[in-house]
Amino acid sequence: MFLGTGSDVGKSILVAGFCRILRRAGYRVAPFKAQNMALNSSVTMDGKEMGQAQVMQAIAAGIPPEADMNPVLLKPSGESNSQVILQGKLFKTESAIVYYTLKELLLPRVIESYERLRKRFDAIVLEGAGSTVEMNLKERDFVNIEMAMRVHAPAVLVADIDRGGVFSAIIGTMKLLTARERRLILGFIINKFRGDPSLFKDGIKYIEKKTKRKVFGILPYFDDIHLPEEDSVALHQGRKGKIEDGRCVRVSIVHFPYISNYTDFDPLEVEDGVSLKYVRSPDDLEKSDAIILPGTKNTIADLLWLKERGFERKLRRHVERGKTLIGICGGYQMLGKQIEDPCGVETSYGSAEGLGFLNVRTTLQKEKTLKRVRGVCMLNSLNRTSGERIEVEGYEIHMGITSRAPGVKPSFILKGIPESSEFITPVEEKGHPDSNPLKGCNYHGTDIPLGGNYHEDGATTSNEKVWGTYLHGIFENDVFRYQFLSSLGREKGEALLYRSYLDGQFDRLADLIERHIDVRSIIRMAEKYRGKSQNLF
Repeated sequence: MFLGTGSDVGKSILVAGFCRILRRAGYRVAPFKAQNMALNSSVTMDGKEMGQAQVMQAIAAGIPPEADMNPVLLKPSGESNSQVILQGKLFKTESAIVYYTLKELLLPRVIESYERLRKRFDAIVLEGAGSTVEMNLKERDFVNIEMAMRVHAPAVLVADIDRGGVFSAIIGTMKLLTARERRLILGFIINKFRGDPSLFKDGIKYIEKKTKRKVFGILPYFDDIHLPEEDSVALHQGRKGKIEDGRCVRVSIVHFPYISNYTDFDPLEVEDGVSLKYVRSPDDLEKSDAIILPGTKNTIADLLWLKERGFERKLRRHVERGKTLIGICGGYQMLGKQIEDPCGVETSYGSAEGLGFLNVRTTLQKEKTLKRVRGVCMLNSLNRTSGERIEVEGYEIHMGITSRAPGVKPSFILKGIPESSEFITPVEEKGHPDSNPLKGCNYHGTDIPLGGNYHEDGATTSNEKVWGTYLHGIFENDVFRYQFLSSLGREKGEALLYRSYLDGQFDRLADLIERHIDVRSIIRMAEKYRGKSQNLF
């Protein structure tokens, strides 16, 4: 288990790296985080919701993501409330105070999920959350040291030297642990070191002397390995995207207060010839070739924020200039004429007037739509010049039903993916699809089949400059992304295969960890500990 001296010390990245290392060493390995708090979530093949970080770690391990890898997911939906997702399904929405009284109810289900994984895998790499010694929460905490104790998992404590105070962070954490808890700690990893690590030799000696534990290594600070972030904390801490000068297409993402699933745009961020930025001021939208309204956990609140900040006028000017405007999930709902909330799913406002770019209306529902889908693009401006429609794949995760006015075209035609289908991981790269998966359904013309398992998704204006969709992960589709960027004026060149790219990033991460961390000692000690663990409790 990787525990932290605080939040954002690098636990998620280390878990992903060790999943890849263990997989390369021949282990059947799975990640596990008992409780995650994040607005970046994804949908599994069986229609369950889980944190994006554990999806990333599962892909690093070369296995399909499962909700058991993240049995409790908290999704903040307001200043003090969060949706509680239990084993992939919405359990309830509660305040933080009430949530912390649910430990006895949730913990058995968490252990149940862990045990299902343990029976199928050689190794489980567990991740803690925040600091493992938040003393005011420790009694009710089941994601950190208590989880390690319950499943007899030896732990490595991770500290971030870049933020300062690494000695007090490590030594203080060890002092606050009980003697029984300290037995679990194998040693430490010091993360995000800038400069020459040889200058820290005396620091290592001091830590090892004071704690009687090994420092397994110092991982250097890096910003050249591109992996999906765990949550929007990276945006709040200053991540701006990728800003380039010169000849490139400029894509702007509106950074809502409740922005969710912003990993949708990671593939755009690593493309050549693309300048991508997250903006919180309407003035920053100037010179954008495309503006995207992303997903949000509170559509009405973020719509009101957008209007109050003066974004609406800038968006209208952008569209009047013939530029592209896109809405994804909550952003798609905002582009419509009206959002109704009769059940008070998000707010007490009841309804809100949309931006009116698309002739659609949304009604928020108590039931959440969760499904993986594939289908074809209905945007003629983005399809191949031969007339063949582009295949797309992704997932839907929303709590609203959006209806189009008569005559409004859909953006996509989609079909649910059967549970038995293979989850596409980077290792199983399909490349650019050459055939239409829904061949024979006459999607090449205007006769669009209705009913059955197919459904129309999204909406577009007649000139297709404004369009919306509920489809998350849309830009992970290589052909679609290539055509989209070409439509914005990017010079055509070699296409990026994103899944292969991502797979290479996991290997680079594993290589970096193996160069700087004594991985063999950690694995050897964990294997040895497994035989002794029963005697330690």
